[in-house]
Amino acid sequence: MAQNADFVTWFRSVAPYINVFRSKTFVVAFGGEIVADGNFVELVHDFNLLASLGIQLILVHGARPQIESRLQQHNLEAMYVNGIRVTDNPTLQCVKEAVGKVRVEIEALMSMGLPNSPMANAAIHVASGNFVIARPIGVLEGVDLMYSGEVRKINTSVIRSRLEKGEIVLLSPLGYSPSGEIFNLTLENVATEVAIALQAEKLIFLMNPLGVMRGSTDQSSTLWRELTIAEAKAVQKKFITPIDSTDDIQLYLPCAIHACENSVARVHLISRHIEGALLQELFTHEGIGSMITQGPLQTIRKAEIEDIGGILQLIEPLENEGVLVRRNRELLEIEIDHFTVLEHDNMIIACAALYPFPNEGACELACLAVHPHYRRTGCASTLLKHIEQQALAQGYLKLFVLTTRTAHWFIERGFTETTPDRLPKSKQSLYNYQRRSKVFMKEI
Repeated sequence: MAQNADFVTWFRSVAPYINVFRSKTFVVAFGGEIVADGNFVELVHDFNLLASLGIQLILVHGARPQIESRLQQHNLEAMYVNGIRVTDNPTLQCVKEAVGKVRVEIEALMSMGLPNSPMANAAIHVASGNFVIARPIGVLEGVDLMYSGEVRKINTSVIRSRLEKGEIVLLSPLGYSPSGEIFNLTLENVATEVAIALQAEKLIFLMNPLGVMRGSTDQSSTLWRELTIAEAKAVQKKFITPIDSTDDIQLYLPCAIHACENSVARVHLISRHIEGALLQELFTHEGIGSMITQGPLQTIRKAEIEDIGGILQLIEPLENEGVLVRRNRELLEIEIDHFTVLEHDNMIIACAALYPFPNEGACELACLAVHPHYRRTGCASTLLKHIEQQALAQGYLKLFVLTTRTAHWFIERGFTETTPDRLPKSKQSLYNYQRRSKVFMKEI
């Protein structure tokens, strides 16, 4: 029974993401290493799942290890300038051979339909073509990059028509010029520009590290799960020049910043080595990698009638424990104007209510609740500070609270214990002596 209950809870938790993601465009970029090391089959299953949920997928693959292998077979030396391969004519032939091989292998794996597998009856249709128009980069740091190019334009109308037909679009790191030339592109350039051109909801890079790390040593490093554009730029400034073409963060973080600055809502940097990393990043609130956004994900705002469901989810467990006085949905609807919510990425993670007592010049702080996953992140203190500012803006100088279980938390934040007879008269008449809540007051 417990296992079934866990499954039901999990399934309900992912339902909001399924509803939000339907018909949205995701661009997923991955290097040729994923195909080379034999782990692409599991990723194909995840792509199939996303497509079955109505997500419009654009896949952008790389082929660096395959190109390196071809160059070695032909005794050609690889040369890079600022992380970009110098592509002369012999190198371009190796690039075309390697990219073509990788693309065919991906299309073959996307065509699987084995019984008793995640791909059973999938019938995935993959669309490829000359969707990327390119131009030569030219001379960089005194070196002519020749057939190394960059995206000039994306044929968005054709890509959209394929997506609307339910097809998955597969893009290779090649671009074509109006004069018929072929240019070697980087997968990060193609992925970023197509995400911007189609105003994708998400741009996702699968890479070697877990994400963007805080700290300078392995021992002190922790994963930076969310970064604003400003925070990502601060990290970027610490990069050592010249760019290391093997450092995924150096390659992808500037692209993430550029994409967010040009209307892509979210960019995710996640590890390719974690089983199901794509699903864990997209369908759990905590995620598993690093997410770059245009601005902070947390907002504090006045509660609305549509927030009642989210507020109930926060306060009902505390009511069952006796920490909060029980409130039903009808009462919440009546008192919703008194509530403030703290929202994180469209999910209500904390709430509090402010009840004024004009005759006594005081306000009551009530129903302060925080989601269990955020109880040690400072959310309660942030919300308390906002409530205090709200009370001051309304002309009140005293804030009081009744609590049975969190006395020390309020004492640490400047509240002083007092007696029920110090409460406003109208509140005294409602005081529950059986509950025996402690009374705390603060001059604000």
